[in-house]
Amino acid sequence: QVQVEESGGGLVQTGGSLRLSCVVSGRDFRVITVAWYRQAPGKQRELVASITSANQRNYADSAKGRFAISRDNAKKTVYLQMNSLEPEDTAVYYCRYAYGSAWSTNWGQGTQVTVSS
Repeated sequence: QVQVEESGGGLVQTGGSLRLSCVVSGRDFRVITVAWYRQAPGKQRELVASITSANQRNYADSAKGRFAISRDNAKKTVYLQMNSLEPEDTAVYYCRYAYGSAWSTNWGQGTQVTVSS
């Protein structure tokens, strides 16, 4: 069974940085696409960034220039480096994986990111 585990969240001040980690275990990590999502209180979950098995990256407009997604296949981990954080980035961050076009339906527990002003 595939397991997804997010970590790395915390409380930072405006302008600070955090690096989130997403470990996907149980399948061949090298061939999957992984995406980071976030959900702020009272808002819908939204895509933040994704990375394919070929290291093609995609970012939401809100993340461009500030966030960077990367992967380490040996560690079965995808990272989200978040810089210049703003209070609007406060949310629970989740990751999700896909084999081809088939996205997983199970979500991890997420990791809380809180940016204070």
